[in-house]
Amino acid sequence: MFDPGSRYYKIANSTYTAADGTEIAYKLRRFVPQPETVRCLTQVVVDRSDRLDLIAFRALGNPTLFWRIADANDAMDPFALTAVPGATLRVPVPQT
Repeated sequence: MFDPGSRYYKIANSTYTAADGTEIAYKLRRFVPQPETVRCLTQVVVDRSDRLDLIAFRALGNPTLFWRIADANDAMDPFALTAVPGATLRVPVPQT
């Protein structure tokens, strides 16, 4: 259902049975890790022209892993992480 790099890949599936008997598959809830439990690989300083996907590409080698940086910085709005040039972001250790 999801690519192995997706934040939802390891989340278990479940099924809801509607009143008419129709079964609807869905993913269970994903709990965001607490930032203090995420091991930090490095820290980066946000540049004026940075985007989170660019930072993820430079630091982790894959722009689609931007969500790992968002998790490591307790960000519900990933765009807010690059809104302030000079801000320092934690980049987590890649997970295998």
